[in-house]
Amino acid sequence: MTATILHIGRSQPAFVISVAVLAIVLLMAIFGGSLAPHDPYLLDPQAVNQGSSARHWLGTDEFGRDLLSRLLIGIRPTLVVALGATAIAASFGSFFGITGAYGRPWLSLLIMRSVDIMLSFPPILLALLAVGFWQSGVLSLTVVIGVLYIPHFARVAHSATLQVARQEFMEAEHSMGASVQRVVFTAIVPNILAPLVVQATLTVAAAILLESGLSFLGLGIVPPEPSWGQMIGTARGYLSLNPMYVIWPSLLLALTVLAINVVGDRLRDILDPRLREE
Repeated sequence: MTATILHIGRSQPAFVISVAVLAIVLLMAIFGGSLAPHDPYLLDPQAVNQGSSARHWLGTDEFGRDLLSRLLIGIRPTLVVALGATAIAASFGSFFGITGAYGRPWLSLLIMRSVDIMLSFPPILLALLAVGFWQSGVLSLTVVIGVLYIPHFARVAHSATLQVARQEFMEAEHSMGASVQRVVFTAIVPNILAPLVVQATLTVAAAILLESGLSFLGLGIVPPEPSWGQMIGTARGYLSLNPMYVIWPSLLLALTVLAINVVGDRLRDILDPRLREE
C-alpha cells in the first residue's frame, strides 16, 4: 500500500497536490469557524482596509473585518451550493438520461429535445434569469444551479446507457424476463457510474464558478455571510487601497477549481479503460 502511494506521488505529482489542496479546502469548510483567529463578522472601524500585520495576517476589509477569518468560512456556502447542486443534477439528470435511452421512443424524443434546448443556453444566463425571481441564498442557489446542470448529466447518462444497452449481458437479462427496475439498477446503473463520476467532478467545479459569479454580481450569498466570489466583487472597489483584498480570494478560488479539474481529469483516465496509461 505504501509503495503504491509512493508510486502515485512520483508519477502523478499534480494529482497528489490537487488532492491535498482539496483536503485543505474541505477542512476549511468544516472547521473554518473554529480555525478563524478573529470573529469574521466583527466590525473594527479603526482597522479599515489594512494590509498584513501581526494582528491581521492577511489584512482587513472595508469594515475592518479580518480577511483570514472570512476566507476560512467563505468556502463553506460555496461548497454547500456546489455539492448540493451536483447531487440534484446527478440524481435527476441520470434518471432522465436512462429513461430517454431505455424508455419508449416518444418519451426519449421529448426528454432529449428538452435537454438540447436547455444546453443551447449558457448556464450563467439561465441562472441570472432564475435568481432574479427568487430570494438570494444558499437554498435557492443550490436548486437553480442543480436544475441548470441536469441536462449535462442527462446527456452523459443517455449516451452511456445506449452503449450498455448493446451489450450481450443486457440481452441475457431480457431473455430471463428481468423487470425494468432490475435491469436498470443491476445492469445499467453500475456500468454507467464511471462517466457520471467524472461528470460530477466537472459539475462541482462549474457550480463553484457559477455560484462565485452570481455572488460577484450580488445575486448569490447574502451578506454579511461571506463567500469568495462575493469578496472578490466587493474588493474591486478597494483595489487602490488594499490590492491584496482581491488577490487572496481570487487565488484561493482559482486553486480550488484547478485542483478539482486536475482530479477529475485523472479520474477520467483511471475509470475509462481506453485512456488508461500502459
